[in-house]
Amino acid sequence: MKKIVLILSIICFAFKADEHRPIHIFMIGDSTMANKPEKAIPEYGWGQVLHCFFNDSIVVDNHAQNGRSSKSFIDEKRWETVLSKLQKGDYVIIQFGHNDEKSDTVRHTVPFGSYKKNIEKFITETKQKGAIPILCSSIVRRDFDEKGVLKDTHGDYIVAARQVAKETGVYFIDMEAKTRKVEQSMGPEGSKELHLFFKENIYPLRPKKLEDNTHLSQLGAFTVAGLAVEGMRESNIPLVKYTINK
Repeated sequence: MKKIVLILSIICFAFKADEHRPIHIFMIGDSTMANKPEKAIPEYGWGQVLHCFFNDSIVVDNHAQNGRSSKSFIDEKRWETVLSKLQKGDYVIIQFGHNDEKSDTVRHTVPFGSYKKNIEKFITETKQKGAIPILCSSIVRRDFDEKGVLKDTHGDYIVAARQVAKETGVYFIDMEAKTRKVEQSMGPEGSKELHLFFKENIYPLRPKKLEDNTHLSQLGAFTVAGLAVEGMRESNIPLVKYTINK
């Protein structure tokens, strides 16, 4: 009898623990989203600061990694790790493209071929777990032409992401369009504040001079994360009820 009571109490405790588990936002993507080590200061990923926009009902579990594409993220079994943790009611924010464009065989994907297939895999398997996918296009690169207009450096990867979102009916946040609007409004000089530009060795572990048009400063990370939350509100994603500033 004692053994039965003990088993029932364990089952009951496990059920209650699961019942009170916070909603998790799992993030999969590249370096623009990833958490950065101390040696990378002043570089930040926007996924690194996303938790600042939510109350304690939400846990942000950021699995984005530097240099990964949708292909290498799967091949390295990083997606398997996320999938093993995923529970019903959780969210998965998906943002790949920067490294899918690379020419090497480890990372390269074809926009309307392997890239779409990989994104569809993330979406399908997320849904199978009873979780909710949020697909994001890649953030814009700070690459202005001679007239001060941002170039299109992502091409068909952005088109393919929109296409997948439409075909699968998932939430889609066009982060390329949102970040393009902000960076364009700040102009070639002002937009440097969102990235990594400095001429002096003020950070001992970084080069004396750095001009990085892809990765984000702390201001850039908070700006991009704020745009993502803005996109959640525009799409009426239920997550927004847990934001600190509704």
